[in-house]
Amino acid sequence: MQFLLWTIAILLSAAAAYWVYRADVRRAVPYPWLTALLRGVVVLLALLLLLAPALTITRNETEKPIILFMQDNSRSAGVALGKDSATYRKNAAALLDKLSGKYKVITWGFGGNIQTDSAFNYKQNATDISNALSRAEEFYGTQNLGAIILASDGRFNQGINPIHQQLSLHNAIYTVGIGDSSVQKDLRITQLYSNSIVSLNSQFEIRADIVAALCKGYSNGVQLLEGGNTLATSPLNIATDRFDKSISFTIKADKAGMHHYTIVAPVADGEQNSTNNRRDIFVEVTEEKRSILLASAAAHPDVSAIKEALAGMENYTLTSVSGDNLPANLDKYQVIILHGLPAQNTSVIKQLQTLRKPVWFILSNRSNEAALSQLPVSGKLEMNSAPPHDVLPVYNSGFNLFLLPANMNAVFDKMPPLSVPLGYIQMPPNASALFTQRGGNGAPLWFLAQGNTPYALTAGEGLWRWRVYEYRNFGNHNVIDECIRQTISFLSANANERPFQVSMPKHVWSDQEVVTLNAYLLNANNEQVNTADVQLTITDSTGRKQAFTFERSGNAYRLNIGVWAGGTYTYNAHCTYNGKEYNASGSFVIESVPLELMESGADYPLLYGIAQKYKGTFVPVQNIGALYDSIAHNDNIKPVIASNTDTVPLVDWKWYFFLLLAAATAEWLLRKYWLAQ
Repeated sequence: MQFLLWTIAILLSAAAAYWVYRADVRRAVPYPWLTALLRGVVVLLALLLLLAPALTITRNETEKPIILFMQDNSRSAGVALGKDSATYRKNAAALLDKLSGKYKVITWGFGGNIQTDSAFNYKQNATDISNALSRAEEFYGTQNLGAIILASDGRFNQGINPIHQQLSLHNAIYTVGIGDSSVQKDLRITQLYSNSIVSLNSQFEIRADIVAALCKGYSNGVQLLEGGNTLATSPLNIATDRFDKSISFTIKADKAGMHHYTIVAPVADGEQNSTNNRRDIFVEVTEEKRSILLASAAAHPDVSAIKEALAGMENYTLTSVSGDNLPANLDKYQVIILHGLPAQNTSVIKQLQTLRKPVWFILSNRSNEAALSQLPVSGKLEMNSAPPHDVLPVYNSGFNLFLLPANMNAVFDKMPPLSVPLGYIQMPPNASALFTQRGGNGAPLWFLAQGNTPYALTAGEGLWRWRVYEYRNFGNHNVIDECIRQTISFLSANANERPFQVSMPKHVWSDQEVVTLNAYLLNANNEQVNTADVQLTITDSTGRKQAFTFERSGNAYRLNIGVWAGGTYTYNAHCTYNGKEYNASGSFVIESVPLELMESGADYPLLYGIAQKYKGTFVPVQNIGALYDSIAHNDNIKPVIASNTDTVPLVDWKWYFFLLLAAATAEWLLRKYWLAQ
């Protein structure tokens, strides 16, 4: 079409020029070819405006390959470099300057987040390598990214293991090892486990995972403390250079209320890092047992698995029913587990809609999809249909509502799948995923939701297979049983029926985390309201107090009190509603143990593994300059030619009108001049 328009315009302008030429020859106009040419130009320009053909302009630009230099800007990297920091920075700058001659060089600093400036100040308090690589893919994955240079000590304390991370990057990743890779003497408590709620006068267990390196010959007692008093001591004898063990303390809950316990492992001789030798945990002792209803659509081995996991938990009373044998009154239960329910009979939905009960929904092939969309849960629960299919679990390393045993990754790495009866489930914003679906684009497989009425949802059946697998391969059911127990503990902890309640997502925080609190107030009809003002006072260990006012959030209350220094704090909240005073109190601990100092030494195997996975090269920090030759000889790193084609209408060019006017004016002036002679 464009060709036809141009052809018509040229033919008509040529005809007009010829007609003017013949007429001017008869009239003896001087230089008739000149007036004919000007007339042809005027007609051509005018026709082009009328026919409106567009010009296609192609511009070719050469894009240099991008070299993204990612510097570990965490505190541990600064400690690892030590007095060699200035030398390293000079060598890194020399490498980047040399690379900038052939490539487009971009520098990032990373730790817990990304910095585009100040990449060498080593002040970040966490390290998340997987997030840094994800952000690199997000920003430059669709551009001509030639290579990534990752300079780090290889120690990460947030995010997932970058070796197991699935990225669609096609470029090489070169890694630079910072710090000493030799193992250093260290004894640390990695995690603590206990039920968050236990019954008065019951026996309960607090378990600690302990890891040691080069502490062979260590012999001492690990202490369990409360309020500075030693409650129990467990002997710890280390006979190997690489050591890990779980120790447990069994104590009696002899006083109701919130209890703050501390576990301390004495420092080993010659141990440089003692900040990771103590951890804190909170346990609430209640005077009554929690009643749990386990209801299933039909007999199922998952029901037996849950009952066995909760066996021996003295603070719970478990009632199990199946089929249509649901109790007429669900109000006496603090927590309800529904396996395969709601099924065809949706009466349970109507009961739950009138009660404020924490519920654990376990979906099965008997689950009624239409009824599931009516679940009385906080936050909108969206899901779509799909045939039943098997889904493998992936542990969410960012989950922080409770802790699981240290070997959980090894256990879940080859765990059998769950049978999921639905398609994608949209997790509400107030929820945290314990497990996601492998290959499911982050779709949740097992999540827990906070709120006025907390709930949990497991998207498939087959928990009994997990217990069988763990016992066959590890000789116990510790990990899967802990998942079940902690889910029930999370729900029962929030099953408080008091009219005024203040809660925290957790009671132990780091000095880098933002501390938040939630509050709920119920009226006489057991409905949540927030018409009253709620005041909060926080007191530190020296008696100094700070006052806050809760903000209204929906029909509840929420308060963000920011980041706090290390120490033990108590809080007291109060409000007046309908002339009656309500109070709630509690305590929390801020740990000042820096994440970056929990482990020492560099992890060269991790950095080497990243380089191997992405077809790059690993070099120690003193050989950073050698990366130039490796990158320069990589034939896959080359410039690309980007062609940009623009279609421009002539009407958009202002100069075009002046050209048309100039041609018409020139012809008119010439004719005036010649006719005047």
